[in-house]
Amino acid sequence: SNLNNGERFETYLIPGKRGSGDMCLNGPTARKGAKGDKIIVFCYEYYNEQELKIFKPNIVLVDDHNKIVSVGHTIKE
Repeated sequence: SNLNNGERFETYLIPGKRGSGDMCLNGPTARKGAKGDKIIVFCYEYYNEQELKIFKPNIVLVDDHNKIVSVGHTIKE
């Protein structure tokens, strides 16, 4: 999801240079955002009932340079 323009889209991941902080939209998805936009990245996975009982989401927050500032299982306000 693009927080700057409200666009929502699904795409795939292409690994980039580790530590670069780059996040690029390629192909048709590139029309959904611009440099400097704030993007929420999330993934989907299927779980059975037993797995859901112990599931904890991983939430990673980054700064304006895409450097990790926190990792946890809940959103801190």
